[in-house]
Amino acid sequence: MRCSFPSCSVNEALARSVAASFSAQMNPTCEEVSDIKCAVSEAVTNAIVHGYRDSIGEIELILKLEEDRTFTAEVRDKGCGIADVEEAMRPLFTTDPEHERSGMGFTIIENFMDSLRVVSSPGKGTRVIMKKKLSMLPIRK
Repeated sequence: MRCSFPSCSVNEALARSVAASFSAQMNPTCEEVSDIKCAVSEAVTNAIVHGYRDSIGEIELILKLEEDRTFTAEVRDKGCGIADVEEAMRPLFTTDPEHERSGMGFTIIENFMDSLRVVSSPGKGTRVIMKKKLSMLPIRK
């Protein structure tokens, strides 16, 4: 599933809701839904705050469910990009300390999801790919 929306802070809640609703077809636990919502929220917030900074651009959210119950969320932006992804993924690293940014976004995503991959280059935008294997709960009838 794909959806795109402007990089406005109000759309962070939209992305979170879309991801949670999409994952519901696999009957995830409440904890898994909460983890997915938090991770997607962090990735979208990063795109809004750091990718596009003071401008409005497009964010694309791509969601997939695999047969092995792996949920994948990819957040794409065409913003400023990240010069050093490894450095950006370090806990507490921030490019915006004067606005009280904690530098914990990628760390939070890593803690809530099973895998995280960030692909970026300056001037070309960023792709944040997150995966989570969902448990096998029986579907209620």
